[in-house]
Amino acid sequence: MLFNSIDFALFLPIAFVIYWFWASKKLGRRNLFIVAASYLFYGWWDWRFLSLILFSTIVDFWAAQKIQSTENKSSRKSWLTVSLLVNLGLLGTLKYFNFFLDNFVELFTLFGQEFQADRLDVVLPVGISFYTFQTLSYTIDVYRKDLEATKDPIAFAAYVSFFPQLVAGPIERATNLLPQFYSIAGFRYQQAVDGMRQILWGLFKKIVIADNCARYVDFAFKSTDELYGSTLLIGAVFFAFQIYGDFSGYSDIAIGTARLFGFKLRQNFAFPYFSRDIAEFWRRWHISLSTWFRDYLYIPLGGSRGNRFFVIRNVFIIFLVSGFWHGANWTFIVWGGLNALLFIPLLLVNRNRRHLEVVAQGKTAASLKEIGQVLLTFLLTVLCWVFFRADNLGHAFDYLGGMIDPSIIAYPKIMDDSDFWIVSVLLIVFTVIEWLGREGLYALEKIGLNWPKGWRWAMYYGIVLIILIFGRFEQNSFIYFQF
Repeated sequence: MLFNSIDFALFLPIAFVIYWFWASKKLGRRNLFIVAASYLFYGWWDWRFLSLILFSTIVDFWAAQKIQSTENKSSRKSWLTVSLLVNLGLLGTLKYFNFFLDNFVELFTLFGQEFQADRLDVVLPVGISFYTFQTLSYTIDVYRKDLEATKDPIAFAAYVSFFPQLVAGPIERATNLLPQFYSIAGFRYQQAVDGMRQILWGLFKKIVIADNCARYVDFAFKSTDELYGSTLLIGAVFFAFQIYGDFSGYSDIAIGTARLFGFKLRQNFAFPYFSRDIAEFWRRWHISLSTWFRDYLYIPLGGSRGNRFFVIRNVFIIFLVSGFWHGANWTFIVWGGLNALLFIPLLLVNRNRRHLEVVAQGKTAASLKEIGQVLLTFLLTVLCWVFFRADNLGHAFDYLGGMIDPSIIAYPKIMDDSDFWIVSVLLIVFTVIEWLGREGLYALEKIGLNWPKGWRWAMYYGIVLIILIFGRFEQNSFIYFQF
């Protein structure tokens, strides 16, 4: 079920009414309703995928119980290994089997050997990377004794399948989300209103920004050899806005929806395109994933401790694995490697944590130096995004080669020229609103709260009107569903 679909527009208010007028009265009934609603939400795509979530839920609930029940280090490690093997085994088989098989066949071909093998013909379950990492964090935290294993299977099933963030995050830690299923909080009007504001902004990002940019991005990446460098540059810049609007828009809708039901999810994006270097960008982009890799991979590897060789090794590992997490394609691995190359110099000179506060905090405008830093970081990010979007490495290099060409100063060939300028104006408006709201958890969190009621509601209705006039309602899937 897509957030930007009629199905969800009907599902959400029905679930909301049943939840607050019936299900929320008793804890067990509430959690059971959440599980049922979440399974309906996820099974809307393909009911067969539900078996994987159920299997993962049972395995990790059981493994955590076993880990909790003993102090024997060897036994605890064995049950953790069971959880790791089952979850990563499923993920690896369904998502990466064909990638490794194809590369294995190509390796044999290079040595003049013919090798035939059958590929795995399955549809990748939606969101499997997200809920796999969520359940893994639970068993790892129980193993580390950062969390006690729950004895309530329904509460745990609700944690694993919680529908707002099930498909594309945020990847919630059990230490934050699971305890929220142990008690009932009454309905809070202001929390619900705040959730609706965040949903509204998320829909604007997805339907107006991401989906309008997608048309030009698809045009540029499908016709790479035929276009001017200027058009390719616009396509790359528009993809940066597309993926941000698409993914952070999903996160905003997910977090806002959770707030409607009285739950608090963690912030997943903190205005990353206003970053002054790549290190700051990665503290602000897909926060739940980057912190997951930091806590469960980077730090266990040694983190920033030890000599420079090990520090560089650890950084490369975390970025390469992060790239590979996104998809079974060399483009994602190269994308991760490029970000590592941009990050490592900052780490080596101890400047990777130089920008911890919001740019131009407490000010309306940034300094010329900050503007230059933000623009340079954005440009580097855009160049890296080319690998993320390209079909393969050859396509990525062709795209960059076509972009770095004298024709980059030529007037771009853009389809639907009038629409292009409308989208460009919308991007400027979007960027201004994001800038004004950059000190909040999302852009609309604080904007207009101190205005007269009439002006504030005029702004909300204005955003709704822009969505209705300029939004694209083809029910385009979210980019991160494929991961």
